[in-house]
Amino acid sequence: MSDGRFRDRAYVVTGGASGIGRATVERLVAEGAGVVAVDLDATRFDWADDLHAVEVVEGSVADEAVNAAAVDAATDRWGRLDGIVCNAGVTGTPPLDGDLAPFDRTMEINVRAVVLGIRAAVPQLRVSGGGSIVAIASTSGMRGDPAMWAYNASKGAVINLVRGMAVDLAHERIRVNAVCPGPTRTGMTTGLIEGAPVVGDAIVRRVPMQRWGESSELAAVVAFALSDDASFVTGAVIPVDGGVTASTGQFAPPGSEESLR
Repeated sequence: MSDGRFRDRAYVVTGGASGIGRATVERLVAEGAGVVAVDLDATRFDWADDLHAVEVVEGSVADEAVNAAAVDAATDRWGRLDGIVCNAGVTGTPPLDGDLAPFDRTMEINVRAVVLGIRAAVPQLRVSGGGSIVAIASTSGMRGDPAMWAYNASKGAVINLVRGMAVDLAHERIRVNAVCPGPTRTGMTTGLIEGAPVVGDAIVRRVPMQRWGESSELAAVVAFALSDDASFVTGAVIPVDGGVTASTGQFAPPGSEESLR
């Protein structure tokens, strides 16, 4: 590992092949960490071929054994684990009178898998004398959105899961925080940005900073939450949203076409 604030430390990042997960892996490695990146398809990690401090684990975070394998990969290679970023997530909201399978899948990946990741990591964090857990929630867990009630429910559950876990684990020097992205350019939003520009433009007009966030900007906040710079921060819910949640949403912000100013 190279010099940096994460030198001689090791982390697990789920959903690490793209978007915020990939940006987080790259940020941690750049600052000296070893990283185990987890995703469904190992072939999507071709960008990491030259990053020798990255180990890849293929599989679903909904599988308890995959979470255990990721932690084992970190301890086998680097002899320790210092934190986990539970980033993997899905969208999927059925109509109220529709099949509940999409709802069940959303809760399984967005909530239950976070619990599985934390359960797998905590024993090794205790061995390391403490550590940091970051769950990627969403501003959609802080408010409601049209036609997204399952996603809203899942990310809201993650936020309160983080608060409860933070209270339970603080005395063991294990910090637990939630980072809540607002509108961000990722693989999950590319289809919206490119395929439905009218909707994408409407979203941007509701962002006070009048632009989409970048995955690297989210990764910077995740890295802060993992680092010793956040040593007295636990149970926090950190929106990274260009000011979206600062607004009531009743009026378009200055700079947008609908602004009153």
